[in-house]
Amino acid sequence: MTTFDKREEAFEKKFAHDEEMRFKAVARRDRMLGQWAAEKLGLTGPAADAYAKEVVAGNIDSPGDDAVFLKVRRDFDANGVAQSDHQIRRTMDELMAAAIAQIKSE
Repeated sequence: MTTFDKREEAFEKKFAHDEEMRFKAVARRDRMLGQWAAEKLGLTGPAADAYAKEVVAGNIDSPGDDAVFLKVRRDFDANGVAQSDHQIRRTMDELMAAAIAQIKSE
């Protein structure tokens, strides 16, 4: 194996690792966002856990931050929860940072 091949393999492994960590961080962020939103919606216990799972599943069905944001936004609007778009997105950013920190510390 040449040096070039070894470098290429190393880059591919790093890319795969980074993508796996990103997937885990996004899933964790979505779960935490679901729990935060459930609290704002007045859900507790099993209903809050089920809602958090819906948020995570929504990102799997339609990948992307916008799909998660829209789910929470629609649910807040339907239930009269007063949170601005900025507040929801800021919370998403804060929870993503927390999720990344948690994963790095594991």
